[in-house]
Amino acid sequence: MPAAPGSDSHVILFDGVCNLCSGFVQFVVPRDTDGQFAFASLQSDVADELLADHDVDPDALESIVLLEGDRVYVKSDAILRIGYHLGLPYRLGWPLRHLPRRFRNWWYDFVAARRYRWFGKKDRCMVPDGDLEARFLE
Repeated sequence: MPAAPGSDSHVILFDGVCNLCSGFVQFVVPRDTDGQFAFASLQSDVADELLADHDVDPDALESIVLLEGDRVYVKSDAILRIGYHLGLPYRLGWPLRHLPRRFRNWWYDFVAARRYRWFGKKDRCMVPDGDLEARFLE
């Protein structure tokens, strides 16, 4: 079971061509009033470097990834921790971490496997602008 969230820097890595994933980033930004999250697409060189620093194979990931200091969270663990850091009402999902990870990730994988069909896919990674651009790692 994951530890309680700490105060280390937080980086969200996401599928930059997935409309659902890009929408998730656009959902997080205005709710992250403290600016605690930075972002990078999984297709970027920055993500490759960060994942290599954390000994994670980038080819093995098709997930939202949350990096907190030296810790890596994927799938439902990442989503629940992001919600925790965003505060109320998103923190209300935090008790779901007590459900078996296998069960939580089954639902996550169910949506992830259909995300392109349901939400679409871009030809190239999202290009951030405005407030979002300053939060992207290059």
